[in-house]
Amino acid sequence: MRSVLTALALVLGALFAPGFGVLTGTTDAHAVTKISHATATSMFRSSGITWSSSGGCSDRNNPTCTSFEQLNLASAQGAQTLKSASGCALNITGGTETGHAGGTYSHWNGYKLDYSKYTCIGNYIKNTFTYIGVRGDGAPQWKSGSGNIYADEGNHWDVTYYNCGGC
Repeated sequence: MRSVLTALALVLGALFAPGFGVLTGTTDAHAVTKISHATATSMFRSSGITWSSSGGCSDRNNPTCTSFEQLNLASAQGAQTLKSASGCALNITGGTETGHAGGTYSHWNGYKLDYSKYTCIGNYIKNTFTYIGVRGDGAPQWKSGSGNIYADEGNHWDVTYYNCGGC
């Protein structure tokens, strides 16, 4: 009986451990599926999402490129969800390439995408999501119902995808 209770305690501990179990919050960084640049561009192309880079390249180690190498699958799906839900043109200007701020939920780690600022997408974000105040750097932020964060960085939208946004 003692060994059964011990095993049960270990299983329950694993289920509820922050960042490890299946019953964690939407912002826990764990068990993400990474995709290649080719897979991401195929997904974006099929949804009518465009992308561009100031350097006209896709090298992850070049900050003037726009790369999707090692992008989280949920981030790519989140872009597709945003495109289909908004009906707006969507152009990605920043992916997983070097040159962005670091951190767990960073571009490099596959959680963020940058989008061109168009009136349609800006109106959609501001009218659909909840304004949650300014970030530490002064960027105003909106939070979707699924928990993803949309920050207006002045010349582009910086989006943190914790999940696919209801895909």
